[in-house]
Amino acid sequence: QVQLVESGGGLVQPGGSLRLSCAASGFTFGSYAMSWYRQAPGKERELVAAISSFGINTNYADSVKGRFTISRDNAKNTVYLQMNSLKPTDTHVYYCNAQRTREIWGQGTQVTVSS
Repeated sequence: QVQLVESGGGLVQPGGSLRLSCAASGFTFGSYAMSWYRQAPGKERELVAAISSFGINTNYADSVKGRFTISRDNAKNTVYLQMNSLKPTDTHVYYCNAQRTREIWGQGTQVTVSS
């Protein structure tokens, strides 16, 4: 079964940190570029960060540069998003995405930044 399962979301205070994980199964994880997207209610889904299949290349949305870090462990079929210095504007549902010849989405995990 092809799937991506996100975890690690939750409620955190401004300035805090969270680490999201996305576990992949059912496909050749190491052959896919991986990304994290986020979406707020009534808004379009936006790209947060992406990493190439071997983890050599990464790119980030301007709004998270210097605060978020994407990484992957191909031996564990897992991609991560380390989020530091969180702001209330980072409150979104965060989705994991795999892309090569097809696109695969996870179910999303809620991140809420609030005092």
